[in-house]
Amino acid sequence: MSEWPAQPKVLGTRVPRVDGPAKVTGQARYSSDIQAPGLLIGMILRSPWPAARIQRINLEKARQMPGIKAAVAVQEGPRVVRYYGEELAAVAGVSRQACEDALRAIEVEAEPLPFVVREEDARKPDAPRVWEQAPNMPPPRVREEGNVDEALKECAAVIEGFYTTSVQLHHPMETHGGTVRWDDEGVTAWISTQGIFSVRDGLAGALRLDQSKVRVVTEYMGGGFGSKFGPGVEGVLAARLAREAGAPVRLMLSRFEEALAVGNRPSSFQRIRLGAKADGTLHVFDYENYGTAGVGAGQATEGGGGGADLPMPYIYRVPNRRIKQTTVAVNAGSSRAFRAPGHPVASFGMESAMDDLAVKLGMDPLELRIKNDPSEIRQREYRIGAERFGWKEKYRKPGSSPGPIKVGVGVASATWGGGGSSRTQGEIQINPDGTVEVRLGVQDIGTGTRTVAAVTAAEVLGLAPDQVTVKIGDTRYPPGPGSGGSVTAASVAPTVYDVCTRALEELQKQTGLPDVRGENWRAACKKLGVTPLVVQGRWREGLSSSGVGGVQFAEVAVDTETGLVTVRKIVVVQDCGLIVDPLTAESQVNGGVIMGIGLALYEERVMDWQSGVVLNPNFETYKLPGIADVPEIDIVLINMPERGVIGLGEPVHIPTAAAIANAVANALGVRVNSLPITPRKVLAALGKVPTAKA
Repeated sequence: MSEWPAQPKVLGTRVPRVDGPAKVTGQARYSSDIQAPGLLIGMILRSPWPAARIQRINLEKARQMPGIKAAVAVQEGPRVVRYYGEELAAVAGVSRQACEDALRAIEVEAEPLPFVVREEDARKPDAPRVWEQAPNMPPPRVREEGNVDEALKECAAVIEGFYTTSVQLHHPMETHGGTVRWDDEGVTAWISTQGIFSVRDGLAGALRLDQSKVRVVTEYMGGGFGSKFGPGVEGVLAARLAREAGAPVRLMLSRFEEALAVGNRPSSFQRIRLGAKADGTLHVFDYENYGTAGVGAGQATEGGGGGADLPMPYIYRVPNRRIKQTTVAVNAGSSRAFRAPGHPVASFGMESAMDDLAVKLGMDPLELRIKNDPSEIRQREYRIGAERFGWKEKYRKPGSSPGPIKVGVGVASATWGGGGSSRTQGEIQINPDGTVEVRLGVQDIGTGTRTVAAVTAAEVLGLAPDQVTVKIGDTRYPPGPGSGGSVTAASVAPTVYDVCTRALEELQKQTGLPDVRGENWRAACKKLGVTPLVVQGRWREGLSSSGVGGVQFAEVAVDTETGLVTVRKIVVVQDCGLIVDPLTAESQVNGGVIMGIGLALYEERVMDWQSGVVLNPNFETYKLPGIADVPEIDIVLINMPERGVIGLGEPVHIPTAAAIANAVANALGVRVNSLPITPRKVLAALGKVPTAKA
């Protein structure tokens, strides 16, 4: 990684986000902000049945409603719908009221079918089949190394635990959808997406257009977490409505629709037998897991798909292992990749088992991890974090905290890839007046992509970041990757470095000046005359790598009379290679930890088994962490410039829930083995209320 400057002037400094002013002043334009002459509103008719055979959809009455300009069916002819909220048809009109009236006028002939929405019910032999030709729960996929049965006999201690997690909804602040316009040049789609090029390709295929006829623009977006990589049914419907109406159409989903049809994190039911030798060396891992991805696993991403399989055994080296995993289909919306797919859930199961084993061995759970974790980086992070957190002073025997408010501590670890995409390209335009514009076909999902590009360009060109204008989020710019799998920063920084390095060489050649950087910049640019200098480049090998570790320590207080869990403090020790901007990096850590608190304590999709409806589809009933729930977050970022830039967005989310769950178990002396850890579950674990029935 020798090409990064040994003594950088801008890299590694705390640079405020370059797009901060646009966001706080309201100048930033999101997909729902796009205005166009004759703009229509689009809305979707969704299935009121969790399962049904659709025989006919009649749109004629809807088309005749006042103010309605277009109406389309999702699919012509008979079909089967498999969850409540599946798309049937859509309309476009001059107002929301006109669309709502038209949706009620659509005639649908359907035969309701039996359905099932709970995993335990779907596993039963007589359960209704979600897919007619396949069982709800196929035989498990099995991987085995060593001899598990013999190894179990050789262990000094074996624990058996059952750890479960609920379905978690994506719920980005900005809902799915966008604004689509047709004209003589083709389609322009302002879509809220993590992948402008994957949306372009998806729309081109669905509309049977050449890719050159589809332009996708995402200037700003309000979150996606893995659920916004394709155009979605809603994006295709908006385009079809715009074509039929001959006018632009804005179709943004409601919060209720978000809960039904655009992705979720699968549940998990993990049964773990974990055994160790007397000295704490892990010896055997026997694992069974199933979870539901609804009617199937949806869009894959740069960082993995939306399936229910987990990367087990997580992190630790175990010589004898048997892993059985399968998926249970239910009549609910499909899962999609969700921030670090599979890893937070795997971390919860594995780290819970590690703590339970440590208790049985009579070991400090931190020492058990240090003994069995093969990562040199995490070994360093355990020691840094333990000292920062005060582990030796705070850790005590589980359940020994005095009084009704019990305090506990926990630790958990993570791993992630986070490397860059070699397909990334970029472009720079240097104008005679000295202004600079960098153009990249990537998008910012809230992580500070513009700032990363501006800091990198400023470092190479000898300028300040505010002297660089960064243009992103348009398929007319050189192609870049989707923003998933924590690849964006590791793709953008090496690409901008290459583009700017090439531009410097060309500027020196054209002007004849030996040094065009810094104070010489404007004088050099003037020599360009009237023609801007435009230079292309691409991702440069050797400026990025992959593979990061991370360790988190949590301190909680648990009220044994009410069951309320309060997170007091999280210490995060994380490596991410070269830190481009500590300010945006810390922002990523804060966001990942807060989302981890949601997984640990609050988030859970609740479905009515009698109607198949999601019962908590909004922010009032689907609880997310608020300001009052955010603890002190103490961040230690390990800067490793020699490794180049590595992604950070996902690894910092992975171990939070596991660390909190272990802290709760340490406080109580009994484990709450199911996420989210609600007050009722705490009181049930203490024997103060009955255990909830499935």
